[in-house]
Amino acid sequence: MSGKSIDHAFTAGGDREGASDPTYAGALSFLRRRFTKDVDGSDVTIWGIPFDSAVSNRPGTRFGPQALRRASAIFDNDPQYPFDRDLFEALAVVDYGDCLLDYRLPETAHSSIFEEASVILKKTGFLLTLGGDHSVTYPLLQAHAARHGRLSLVQFDAHQDTWPVATGSNGRPRVDHGSFVKQAVEDGLIDPATSIQIGIRTHAPETCGIEILGGEEIEEMKSAEIAARIYERTGGTNVYLTFDIDCLDAAFAPGTGTPVSGGPSSAKMLAVLRHLKNLQLVGADVVEVSPPYDHADITAIAGSTIAMYILGTLAEKKAG
Repeated sequence: MSGKSIDHAFTAGGDREGASDPTYAGALSFLRRRFTKDVDGSDVTIWGIPFDSAVSNRPGTRFGPQALRRASAIFDNDPQYPFDRDLFEALAVVDYGDCLLDYRLPETAHSSIFEEASVILKKTGFLLTLGGDHSVTYPLLQAHAARHGRLSLVQFDAHQDTWPVATGSNGRPRVDHGSFVKQAVEDGLIDPATSIQIGIRTHAPETCGIEILGGEEIEEMKSAEIAARIYERTGGTNVYLTFDIDCLDAAFAPGTGTPVSGGPSSAKMLAVLRHLKNLQLVGADVVEVSPPYDHADITAIAGSTIAMYILGTLAEKKAG
């Protein structure tokens, strides 16, 4: 065991080092990256938001960041398929840990997320967030739009999340996981004319002007065709990518709060992500993984693979 170490998340001497932890042991940061609150100079910061107080169906996504980190351990220290490279030779990635939220005051969560995300974004190149229910994307869009201006939203999801936004007791919008997109459009955070939703298999009162690729439509399309529609819609603009794990069929993602049958396979959506290497990504999240409803980590493995593909795309871009 000479030269080997364990608990790489704490013992790493840098942000590009590979780990040697056994897959079944050691501190579980995402992809064994170094745990740190000092993100200055990092290319990517991984951040967890353990929040599920804005769901309309089954809870449990507060455990999502833990599950995604645990599932990611299998990826470390090997050239990652299909990128055929050590992602961290080109990319300095750290794990910032989780957002601190007051569980007694869930109505303060979004402002806390926005404030902390804004601080992180001043110091890192890219923020990759692990949710959490889909409402957390709203304050993340606020923080990213403050940095990059109005964004194009690329949303992988079974739901449009454009339901009417209620007003809370404090007179402010009550944004939940089914209404955050509508509020983001109304606030000017995203441009519906350059935004697109992929995998939609439910109806909502309105589209807000966002292009929709429904579940039946993408079933008939090749992954390259889906990617081409995304490129055409976003048109080289700054893109925030959000991946709700219920975009996948329930066979591939049973561990989620509002599963919908008739969706795509994990293989097909990963192939779409692989085609998006030239997208102008400025931020991303993976949300709605709910471990209490998962089986054998099927959903967590799919979610962590999606996050790894995002990192792989960023690593390839930086490496040229």
